[in-house]
Amino acid sequence: MKAFLTVIGHDRVGIIADVSAKLAKNKVNILDITQTIMHDYFTMVMFLSLEQSDLDIAGLQKEFADFDENLEVRIQSEEIFNSMHRL
Repeated sequence: MKAFLTVIGHDRVGIIADVSAKLAKNKVNILDITQTIMHDYFTMVMFLSLEQSDLDIAGLQKEFADFDENLEVRIQSEEIFNSMHRL
């Protein structure tokens, strides 16, 4: 299964490292990543593979539920993302 993870919030040192560490701990592979700072807000999108993980989307969402109170982290399956963004 593949998924998109988005992070938006106030910028701080170590966001990418912290998100990546949690994903690695759960054997989630980062296939692609983009990030930028927009007016002091950190924004990031990761494309993930959960094929080697013991977690499904719901389990991964629970892992990030209390990740950082200053960041909004959302995880969505590739299928749902594609269904919502078809032309």
